[in-house]
Amino acid sequence: MSAAAQTLLAIVLLAAAALKLRDRRRSAEALATYGIGGARGRVAALGVIVSAEVAVAAALVADAAWAPDASCALFAGFALASTAAVAAGRSGRPCACFGAGARLSRISPLQALLPAGLAFALARGWLGVAPSSYDRWLTAGLTLSLVAVVVMGAVVLALAREVGVLRLSLASQGALEIPDEGPRVGQRQPWAAALAWKPATLLGLAIFSSEGCPMCVRLQPAVSYVAADSLLAVRIFDEVADAPTWAAAAVPGSPYAVALDSAGVALAKGTFNSLVQLEGILATARERETELALAR
Repeated sequence: MSAAAQTLLAIVLLAAAALKLRDRRRSAEALATYGIGGARGRVAALGVIVSAEVAVAAALVADAAWAPDASCALFAGFALASTAAVAAGRSGRPCACFGAGARLSRISPLQALLPAGLAFALARGWLGVAPSSYDRWLTAGLTLSLVAVVVMGAVVLALAREVGVLRLSLASQGALEIPDEGPRVGQRQPWAAALAWKPATLLGLAIFSSEGCPMCVRLQPAVSYVAADSLLAVRIFDEVADAPTWAAAAVPGSPYAVALDSAGVALAKGTFNSLVQLEGILATARERETELALAR
């Protein structure tokens, strides 16, 4: 049991270090979430973190006596840092926990505490005495094989999901944005308060849909895919149930989308019939938000 625990902890640390190094620039920038200022300071901090992860992983593989205590301290430090960042309202921001694309969430501290607890149990000898060299390497090999099977399963599921997204994206053009239709871009929309805004939300997305609209039904997976982004506040407005909002937004028909900033100002809009067009509306909104910020 102790050999399996050591192998798992080493795999987690090595995977975390490798994923951080895949995109060193973005991983370093993500450390700003923890209050580390200055580009050079973040690069230096990233180097220290990656070096510590690799060193402790190597010590675990070599069965060094101090390795379990070191891994427990390292994971506990990660848990404290993520807890402080979550308490500061930085959920949803990049965290570089497992690569540049990882984002901080309320469960991030728990994700670090679980291996910390395993390392603590290993350090206290609660997982049994250290096996012989042969048994230890055999257990490590079996554990590595099991982890590889789990990873391959996750990769297959991710590929299946991406294939589904690709099918939604085929044969797409830009969304149709007509200036005289829908809410006026650059103006605050009072009905935007109905969206589920959160402190970490960057953009709001209003989807105008109709019950008898076949295209709306076909686009439900695309809307669900976009709504899974924690940085977006997404709400679907039904033509009948939310008729006052439809009237206030002057929506010409469905499916129709409006992207807004946190102040409720309409940034982009348009009729869409694919995932690419819906993401295009969000991309346009981000560009216009940046232009407005520079203009101020």
